[in-house]
Amino acid sequence: METAEHPMHLGALGVFEADGPDAADRAAELLAARATAVPGLRMRIRSVLLPVGGATRVPVSAFDPLEHVRLAAPVADFHAEAGKLMARRLDRDLPPWEAHVLPGADGTSFAVLFKFHHALADGLRALTLGAALLDPVDLPPSRPRPQAPAVPPWAALDPRTLPGRVRGTVAELGQALGIGTSVARAALGVRSCAALTAAATGTRRTAGAVLDLDDIHQVRKAVGGTVNDVLIAVVAGALRRWLDERGDCSEGVEPRALIPVSRRRPRTAQPPGNRLSGYLVRLPVGDEDPLIRLRGVRAAMDRNKDAGPERGAGAVALLAEHLPPLGHLIGGPVVAQAARLLFDILVTSVPLPGIGLRLGGCRLTEVYPFAPLARGQSLAVAVSTYRGRVHYGLIADATAVPDLELLARSLRDELDGLVAVCARETGLVTGAGAT
Repeated sequence: METAEHPMHLGALGVFEADGPDAADRAAELLAARATAVPGLRMRIRSVLLPVGGATRVPVSAFDPLEHVRLAAPVADFHAEAGKLMARRLDRDLPPWEAHVLPGADGTSFAVLFKFHHALADGLRALTLGAALLDPVDLPPSRPRPQAPAVPPWAALDPRTLPGRVRGTVAELGQALGIGTSVARAALGVRSCAALTAAATGTRRTAGAVLDLDDIHQVRKAVGGTVNDVLIAVVAGALRRWLDERGDCSEGVEPRALIPVSRRRPRTAQPPGNRLSGYLVRLPVGDEDPLIRLRGVRAAMDRNKDAGPERGAGAVALLAEHLPPLGHLIGGPVVAQAARLLFDILVTSVPLPGIGLRLGGCRLTEVYPFAPLARGQSLAVAVSTYRGRVHYGLIADATAVPDLELLARSLRDELDGLVAVCARETGLVTGAGAT
């Protein structure tokens, strides 16, 4: 699915307090030293003969962390530099990850931009790899994952295994057909939002917004639903404000958002690669009332949860588990071309640990996750919660969306508006009850 204009890596921009003028230099040295001890960071992707079209992860014998950890010159704007770095594809001949240390021009802070290819890790797995490079923290031990016995390549040629393999293939194709049918149904009647599906140029711009988690909880308690419902509704309202302010009418706009759903089991050793499905939610951008938007998001998410993660356009990720590797080579480009028909925008959430994180003793104060842009999309939104605050990481095609900072401000304004409306609603209900 990857092209020069659509690199398939995800990222995270962490901002740290600098405890001295050499804080960024020490951080780069620590990252390079610690990378050698993280097995997942030594793995590269290599093609194999069998199965046809397959690939595997293999450790690099001559691993050089300095090929992955880079110290930049001081920068005045972390997001401006992050946008340029996110546009660059990762070297496929190396383990597909990078860590760019960005010293702040004012000397009071520095940032680290982590990049992980999706072939190496999804969001939660990338979080595990990135956390292994930070200062050690006391976490509950994870349960070891049982290792599957090694199967020699020639086992596929054993005629005694043919009946079982045929039955397995038929079952896998049946499951793939069921998922594919539900994906096709979900795509019917989709009207793309032009502002979110402009032609790609391969450039990138990032921006971020920091919101108070207490405000999110205040809205949730007043209206109901989950924290994630509120976070998605804030995106819908921000898109409305953004479209109206830039001169694009938001009336009648209902872009479809793909909401990735992790299928990883909690507190188990995290395997490499991806364990993802997704939900499809039509964002009620055209609704004027913020509470109606929130209730619409909540109802759509409830319907998705009732149907399960194996239905709808989000289930397209599950096809990878039911198709042979050769099917990936054939179907990947088709899925990439069809992304515009399946959804308009990606909205994903990556939870962070509640404990304070540090690098070289320097405290992590902000963290902005970035999702890859699929073909046909010009904007993606990723959200993380950390230490009582919500961080929205926005990434967009820099040419198609030159006013990304306006959308970041709209996120803050939308939450302020929701809090104010909920306060008024709560006051009215209280007053009526008293009367």
